[in-house]
Order: sequence, then C-alpha cells, then structure tokens
Amino acid sequence: MSIKNCTKLKITQIKSPIGYRQKAKKTLEALGLKRMHHTVIQSDNPAIRGMIKSISHLVKAEEVRK
Repeated sequence: MSIKNCTKLKITQIKSPIGYRQKAKKTLEALGLKRMHHTVIQSDNPAIRGMIKSISHLVKAEEVRK
C-alpha cells in the first residue's frame, strides 16, 4: 500500500479585494477565504495552486506537512 502525499497548503488572505476585479473576489470565495487575515487549509493540488497563482497579490500560501 503506497503512502499518499499528505501535503496541505495554509492560505491566508493578506489584502482586501476591494478595488479588484470580480473574478479575484470569486476566487477568494472559492478558496474559502471570507475576511482579512482569515486562514484556511486546503489540499495541495494543481487546481488550488492555480487559484493561488491568479490572486497571489491578495494571499500568502505556505506548505504544511502532516
């Protein structure tokens, strides 16, 4: 039985989406971020990485090993 990669991403909203496009606001919502300095833990996969890359100016992401 193989051990799956159990890497998670800790994503924190560091900037307000006010003044940014609606797409950026929807991406924050899709990640589960609701307010400034709110942190969520998401699984590490290409879809989540793409979302983070598209709004990298609004969030801070760190890898967390469990």
